[in-house]
Amino acid sequence: MVDVGPLSATIPDLLRLLTVPVFAYLAYTDIQTRRVDNLTWVPLTTLGVALLALEYQDAVAAGGREWRLFVITTTISVGFVVSMAYLFHFLGAFGGADARALMTMAVLYPTWPAITLAGTTFPVADPAPMRVFSFTILTNAVVWGIAYPGLLALRNTAMGHQSRRMFVGIPVRWDAIPTTHGKLLSDSDAGIGERLKGLLYPRQSGLDLDAVRMYLRWRGATLDELRADPEHYRDPASLPEETHDPTDGAVHLANEGASENADVATDGGVDEPESPEDAGPDEAAAADHAAVDDTVEDPWGAAAFMADIEGDAYGTSPERLRDGLDRLVTEEELWVTPGIPFLVPVFFGLLVAFAYGDILIGALRALGLI
Repeated sequence: MVDVGPLSATIPDLLRLLTVPVFAYLAYTDIQTRRVDNLTWVPLTTLGVALLALEYQDAVAAGGREWRLFVITTTISVGFVVSMAYLFHFLGAFGGADARALMTMAVLYPTWPAITLAGTTFPVADPAPMRVFSFTILTNAVVWGIAYPGLLALRNTAMGHQSRRMFVGIPVRWDAIPTTHGKLLSDSDAGIGERLKGLLYPRQSGLDLDAVRMYLRWRGATLDELRADPEHYRDPASLPEETHDPTDGAVHLANEGASENADVATDGGVDEPESPEDAGPDEAAAADHAAVDDTVEDPWGAAAFMADIEGDAYGTSPERLRDGLDRLVTEEELWVTPGIPFLVPVFFGLLVAFAYGDILIGALRALGLI
């Protein structure tokens, strides 16, 4: 036990408490970029393993109930939560970074803490029956996630945007799309059945705006350019002979000035895009403003894009990409489901877990159900 003025805690609990600002920063970066470097989890997992080793020694020394409690909570945390994260990733419900975050939490926060500050012990609520702290963090995050559609509806109502999509999305002007995270909603996506499907299989729901940025970067064109002359860009003959690295569609990439993608703008264009006058003979002919027949093969070059890139562009199909591009070049305002940056509810769950404990268990106790 370490006493630091009014603060008293074991060394493992104190070090775990000090990781809370780290998750605050990770939640902030997740909001800004929807990206977290995989190397981020290495030091946190290493710290978790070291703290487990330290607690193992203390549990062996204490023996009896303390030893059994340590074995049970650690087994559930590391065994169950890590397995669940891997399974959800395998089924497509979690991305790789989300799964790694859960696995890291399972190792870093297995046991229930007890931190005394100015005479008050935190978490203030009684421990959850299983006393698996990582599970409590996850439960708190799920509670926040359940409340999210209601918060979204309140936000839309306050802004005067009332429709059946108000629980699942927000309206976004077309010129904000290149720096917006989320998925493009269609009328069918707003249905309850489709949204439930989207929760279970997120890669099968809506056009991911990261995929749109990948497409724009691949062909070296901006959304503004597509809207200025959609018939030209819809014609697959307008595709450049040399395409660009599509990247992973992250908003922040070009602003960071990555050398291998230094010519790629945030919204997909190149620093000095060719004009139709400067284009070669074939491109100049394709820049003609004549309307493209609806029966043209591979509108927008969507199939060519999918065949040329590595991976599946976040579950995008050529048909879904074409439909999204048709809407992006004609509509002034589009509904986008912003999704929940995974580390935001995780940070919320972590903060509440350290301060209060398990929200769900507390509610069930207040109702007299447990």
